[in-house]
Amino acid sequence: MEQNTSTNHWNSEAYDSKLDFVSKLGGGVMELLAPKPGERILDYGCGTGDLTIQLADAGAAPVGIDLSADMITRARQKFPGIDFQIADGLQYRTDHPFDAVFSNAALHWMPQAEAAAKAVWHALKGGGRFVAEFGGHGNVAAITAAISRALEKHGYDPAGRSPWYFPTLGEYSALLERIGFRVTFAQHFDRPTPLKGDSGLADWLDMFSDDFFGDIASSDKKASIYRTIMEEAAPTLYRDGGWFADYKRLRIAAVKP
Repeated sequence: MEQNTSTNHWNSEAYDSKLDFVSKLGGGVMELLAPKPGERILDYGCGTGDLTIQLADAGAAPVGIDLSADMITRARQKFPGIDFQIADGLQYRTDHPFDAVFSNAALHWMPQAEAAAKAVWHALKGGGRFVAEFGGHGNVAAITAAISRALEKHGYDPAGRSPWYFPTLGEYSALLERIGFRVTFAQHFDRPTPLKGDSGLADWLDMFSDDFFGDIASSDKKASIYRTIMEEAAPTLYRDGGWFADYKRLRIAAVKP
């Protein structure tokens, strides 16, 4: 079976303190899910559990899975009454299918998109629904371009470093339909997202961009590259006294017949 290949290191404390907007912006997709009391729901890529607890508060019986042991440890500490499991979403299988699978800001970390979608399919009961939001085509294009230019200026080839999967609406809907899902809702939209403080972009890079810098052992060299990234990105992403991430999100709902 396929495995997640990203080398990103997840710092759960920084995720909650500096980048908590990831969970806070999950409200819209949570409304699309509309969890019902008594439903068993899989939170696929649950992070530190801030949306999983919302499923429980709605009366559902959630299970949260994430590949990061650090994220799951923190989720268990925060919400000890919920079933959190360390699991690779690409390989996840269960003998107890769910009424729904919910996923926020996780699927773009799984470029093996067909394997992920098949895992979701196998996790669902017949008639079960899949509701997700993640990075769509063009997501963080300005950030990625600034990273690439900065790497080139420091003598590194930027090719092949991105760990992400950012499909078009049509591409991802067609993938789900090939597997057997009936797509009931699909939206691709812009969401410029403010980052916290003067260090907002650096904090974002620290959390999400390890795959771009895996061969750069020198902390001084990496700091220099970061400074170049800021210079490259500022004309596009720094405004009104703060940094913004150029998010473009894909929100989708589908049913397993």
